[in-house]
Amino acid sequence: MSDPTYPVFPIFAFLGFTLALMPIPWHLEAWNSATCYYMIWASLACLNKFVNSLIWANNILDIAPVWCDISTRIIIGASVGIPAASLCINRRLYLIARVQAVSITTAEKKRAIFIDSIFCVLFPIICMVLAYVVQGHRYNIYEEIGCYPAIYNTIAAYFLVNWWPVVLGLISAVYCVLSLKAFTARRAQFKQFLTSGQSSLTFSRYFRLMALATTELLFTIPVSSYAIYLNATAQPIEPWVSWSYVHYDFSRIEQVPSILWRSDRQLVIALELGQWLNPVCALIFFAYFGLASEARSHYKSAALRIGRLFGFHRTQSAKCAIQSADHGFMRHEKAGLPRLPPSYSETAFTYKSDLPLPPSMNTLQSKDISVNMCPLLHQHDDSTEPGSLSLPSSPSTANSDSTVFDDVESQSRRHGLSVFNAS
Repeated sequence: MSDPTYPVFPIFAFLGFTLALMPIPWHLEAWNSATCYYMIWASLACLNKFVNSLIWANNILDIAPVWCDISTRIIIGASVGIPAASLCINRRLYLIARVQAVSITTAEKKRAIFIDSIFCVLFPIICMVLAYVVQGHRYNIYEEIGCYPAIYNTIAAYFLVNWWPVVLGLISAVYCVLSLKAFTARRAQFKQFLTSGQSSLTFSRYFRLMALATTELLFTIPVSSYAIYLNATAQPIEPWVSWSYVHYDFSRIEQVPSILWRSDRQLVIALELGQWLNPVCALIFFAYFGLASEARSHYKSAALRIGRLFGFHRTQSAKCAIQSADHGFMRHEKAGLPRLPPSYSETAFTYKSDLPLPPSMNTLQSKDISVNMCPLLHQHDDSTEPGSLSLPSSPSTANSDSTVFDDVESQSRRHGLSVFNAS
């Protein structure tokens, strides 16, 4: 093995495979089909490269011919599917920036999914089939790389296989410029539309999609153009003679050890670029959508569900006490309402939980009062803050402290609370 960085690439390929799929549930809920196709293609490409890099880490044996047939088609499909998904994302962002043709009804959503499926599924499959026209033999096996398509370097190959990422990238660039232009011209109306609830996109998610599509363009067009340049200059472009000439001895398999292909600088650049682009695309997507606020909330919910499966959970009384402490009594002082009497402010809430008291309750002493705050969080007067008690606006007698406490006690009994005066 001549790769000193192994197993760095398999690790990053596996991370790209797993991380790219993590945000897919909430994008499916929002009917963001183009984004879902981007995740699927990026994840599938990373899985393909991960398996290849493990199987052929230090050999060139043809030990999985069926897998190589599938793998080479995935490589061709992903090279078109990811730019096609980026194109669909840019197209949708442009339509939203014009405040038109955003999927509102179910029929419109299905139509949008149908169009995205044509670009992101049907078109890559067509490119996989067209690649057979210029496929010189079954496939190649490069040590440390794995299976690789064997495309005959003829002029037809550039129009049937090589140029599609560049074409899709250029169309995406046009949509991206038009989106920015439409957004600048109709910024106020656009922002009002996104916040009106008619679109499944939020303002933050829109600009993260725009950043993702723009970043993908910065990779697709230059890298694909450079790949075409390498193919055209590394070896001479052969003329198209006939179908039988191109597919002569089609069943053969070329096996190239790493010591040979690493001696060719241009081939090293082409193969390494093809290896690392897919994990980079997957990790960039995760950076934009896997670390956002909605993603963190989903992770938290999933962690709580997993914790409950293993018997770890917060009791309802603990959650209610924490919420009431943070959003209940302390808001009375902020709103200018009378402070609790000294006899009450020296009390504390006792709840059945091992969780520590919140910071706002650290000064209270735990022996004076025990309150279950749950009913007050959900049953309160509309004129008061959620989770707060309706204290009298101003004590009128010298016995105001006891009056306030009696009022708290009466409300607590009305809500089914257990209040115990420490005196």
